[in-house]
Amino acid sequence: MTHPHEEYRHMKALKRHNDMLGFVADAEYDVPTKCPCGGGINPEVSLCNMFPNDFDTQPGRRYFTCKNFENDGLHFRTLWVFAIEDEVTKLVRRVEEMAEEIDRLKSQLYQLHHP
Repeated sequence: MTHPHEEYRHMKALKRHNDMLGFVADAEYDVPTKCPCGGGINPEVSLCNMFPNDFDTQPGRRYFTCKNFENDGLHFRTLWVFAIEDEVTKLVRRVEEMAEEIDRLKSQLYQLHHP
């Protein structure tokens, strides 16, 4: 039987690990600038064919990868295409919001000059 303090330490370590997995999953949108572990992000090109039947792992695929990357789920390794797609979607949404704001301000300006 383990000591209650060891069980508590083990439980806390598991909780930190689960929390970190959640942070990584929640943060994996857009172009990453920093990994949740604190490591920097390096652009990378896959040189090998990891899984021959999987299109996403063919040689030449681009990734954003944490400089401390380990395949433990706690670090970023995001396909470049998905990160750029998220970034473009966010930018398009922002441009649409700005266009709506410009239209609203034009309307207000017109009402001020033509009562």
